[in-house]
Amino acid sequence: MTPQRNIGAGAEAELPEYAGHYRLESCLGSGGMGVVHLARSTSGLKLAVKVVHARFARDPEFRGRFRQEVAAARRVSGAFTAPVVDADPEAERPWMATLFIPGPTLSDEVKRNGPMAPPQLRRLMAGLAEALRDIHRVGVVHRDLKPSNVLLAEDGPKVIDFGISRPKDSELRTETGKLIGTPPFMAPEQFRRPREVGPAADIFALGSVLVHAATGRGPFDSDSPYVVAYQVVHDEPELTGVPKALAPLVLRCLAKEPEDRPTPDELMRELRSVAASYDTQAFMADQRTHESSPALGEDGDRASPSGSRAGETGGTPEGRTEPRAGRRPRSRRLALAAGVLGLVVGGGLASVQLLDGGLAVNGSAPGTTLPGATSAAFSGWVAKPVSGGEGVPQCSYGAGKLFCARPGLVYALDPADGSLLWRRSVPEVLTGVPPVVAGGLVQPMTDHGRRLEALDPDSGRPRWQRNVPAYSGVRSVGDMLLLTGTDGLVRGVDAGSGEIRWSRRVPDLPLPHFSSFAGDPLAYAVSASADGSSTRVVAVDPATGDVRWEARLRGLLTPVGSRDGSLVLLSEEAAFGRVNAVVRYTPASGASVRVALPVPRDTVQASVHGDVVHLLGGGGSLDAVDLAARKVRWRLETAVSRGSAPAADAGHVYFLAGDGRLLAVGARTGRIAGQTRPRLGEHADRVAAALPAPVVVKGHVYAGAPDGTVFAVDGRDPSSW
Repeated sequence: MTPQRNIGAGAEAELPEYAGHYRLESCLGSGGMGVVHLARSTSGLKLAVKVVHARFARDPEFRGRFRQEVAAARRVSGAFTAPVVDADPEAERPWMATLFIPGPTLSDEVKRNGPMAPPQLRRLMAGLAEALRDIHRVGVVHRDLKPSNVLLAEDGPKVIDFGISRPKDSELRTETGKLIGTPPFMAPEQFRRPREVGPAADIFALGSVLVHAATGRGPFDSDSPYVVAYQVVHDEPELTGVPKALAPLVLRCLAKEPEDRPTPDELMRELRSVAASYDTQAFMADQRTHESSPALGEDGDRASPSGSRAGETGGTPEGRTEPRAGRRPRSRRLALAAGVLGLVVGGGLASVQLLDGGLAVNGSAPGTTLPGATSAAFSGWVAKPVSGGEGVPQCSYGAGKLFCARPGLVYALDPADGSLLWRRSVPEVLTGVPPVVAGGLVQPMTDHGRRLEALDPDSGRPRWQRNVPAYSGVRSVGDMLLLTGTDGLVRGVDAGSGEIRWSRRVPDLPLPHFSSFAGDPLAYAVSASADGSSTRVVAVDPATGDVRWEARLRGLLTPVGSRDGSLVLLSEEAAFGRVNAVVRYTPASGASVRVALPVPRDTVQASVHGDVVHLLGGGGSLDAVDLAARKVRWRLETAVSRGSAPAADAGHVYFLAGDGRLLAVGARTGRIAGQTRPRLGEHADRVAAALPAPVVVKGHVYAGAPDGTVFAVDGRDPSSW
C-alpha cells in the first residue's frame, strides 16, 4: 500500500506526529476503528502502530474493548501473529505497536492474482491451523478471522487484528442483540448464541477463508448480510472450485455444530495425509496476473466437495545400522548460514528435565531412571529403522528401550545397538512429541482428537484403546494421563487401563494446559493476567484432580522444571515475549528466587539439571543459570539457529542443530566439547518442524536427525564424535 499523509477530512485529516515515543512516518491503512501507521523504534525496528479514531477514544466501552484487544494480542504474540511491542490503551488516542510484517493480506493477494494453487492452499491451511492452535492454547478466541486479517509473510501466514477477540475468562461479554464479526466468515453460533462462542467458531472461519483463497468468493455469498446470515445457519456451503483433496476437510470445518468441527491439531494431522508433497517450507505468494489461470492440483483437477482425499503412505523397516564414524578432530567450525540451520517451530518455550539419569522430554516423565554411568566401552551406532516418510524421529527412554515416533508410526529400538524391536502404525501420532512410558505401557502422544491407545513395551501390540471426548491437550503425569477437553473439562485417565478415573474443571481456568516433570507428582497449569504483570500457577494432583496449591507470582511465567519441591519458571517480557529471568518458587515457604539474564533471549527452550537451568535461545545463545548461587554461571554463542531443547548430565550440555549435528558443551566451562557430522538427508532444502531434545541415559546420548536416522554416541567423550 502506498503511504499516505492525508487520511480524510476533519480532525484526523493529518497524521498525528507521535504515538507515545514512536514517530509515525506514513499511513499503512485505515479501518472503521482506527488508522495503522508505519513507525520505527529507537533502534530502527519497523513497527505497525494502530491509533484509534478520536471519536472512539471518548467512548468508555470502546476503550474497554481496546484494552481487551491489547491483552489478547499480547497473550498470543508469537510465531503466527504480529508480536506486540508496546501499547497505551489509556492515552488520549489509544494506540498499540506491533512488529511490522511485510507482505500482502490474503484479501489483497486474491484480488490481485486470483485463487491460490493447491500447494499454497495446503500451506495456508496448515499455517492458519498452527496459528489457531497457539491462539486457543492461551485461552483466546479470535472471532473475526477473515482474509483481510491474514498477512502472507515470507515465513508463513500471520493472524492479525484481535479487536473483537475475547479471552475465555474475560469479564467483557457480548451485549444482547449485538452481533460482532464479519457475516461471511462468522459461525452459526455467532448468530444464534453469541454469548457461547468458543474456539470452534474460529475453525468455521478458517474453512470460509480457505474457500475464499481457493475460489475468490466465500462458501455463503450474497450482497445482503441478512441473507448470508441465513445461509450460514441453514444452508450447505458452496465449495465448487475447492481442490478435491482439500474439500472434505474444508467441509468438516464448516459443520453447523461446533462439536463436529476438527481441532487445529486434527487439521494439521489430516493435512499431512492430504498430499505427500505437503512440506514445512515457507509460504511464498505466486507472482501471477489477473489473466493467469489457477494452478491445478496434483491430479490436474479442481474439485467439488465429493472429491476424495489422497491416502496415507507408510514406511517399511530396513533394520540396518551403520558403523560408528571414525574419530574427528576436537575442533570444528560451528558456524553455518542461519538459514540452513533455521528451524520452524510453533511456540516460544519448551522444556526438558533430566533427573538421576532419566530424561523427561517436553515435561513427560521417563518410565525408568538409571543412575550412574556405564563402565563398559560404548562404540555408538547409527540406524535408520524405517525407510521413506518424513519427519525427525522423536525419541524417549523407558522400560530399557528407546521409543520413537515419526508421522503415522511408533517403533522401539534396542539402545545397545539401535536394532529395531518392533513398529506399529499409529496414524494420529503427534508430530514433534515422543512416546512416553506411563502405567507400564507405551503411550503414543496422539493428535488432539478423540482416541487414545497404549502399547505393550515389549511387542508394540495394543493393550488398550479408548474413544474419548474431543480433547485439545494431553499430558502424562506418573501413571495418569490428563486430557483437557475442547469444552475445558479435564479428565484423569489411568495410563495402565485406559479407564477415566475422574472428570472435573480447574477453577478459573477455562482451558488449562498442563506441564509436568520427571519425579514430580503434580501437574501445573498457568494463567497470565491480561497485562502480563502476574501469573496464577495452579498445582493439580493427577490422581484426583484436586488443586494442591496455587499462587499468584510476579511476571509472565512459564514452568520449565521442578527441583526438591520447588517449581522452576521462565519469566518473559510482557511486550516483547523475550525471556529475561529464571524464577524458582517454593510453595512450602512461599519464597521466590529470581535470577535476571544480562541479555533477554528470544524463543527459549530450557532444561533443569540439579540447581542449574540451561537456556538455548533461538539465535544460538546458551546460558547456564545457577539458582543456588543466584547468578548466570556462563554464556556461550553457539551460532546454532533454533536448535532443540538442551539436555544435560554432570559433564555436558547436549543439543541438536537444524542440520542434524549433535553438539556438546562443557557443563562447567561453557565451551564446545565436540559435535557430530550433519545429518540433513536428501531434503537439505527443507527445515524440520521440530527438533527432538537429546536423550541422555547412563552416559549415552541418543538423538533423532532430519535424515530420518536415530544415532547414539558416548556422552563422556564428545571429542571422539
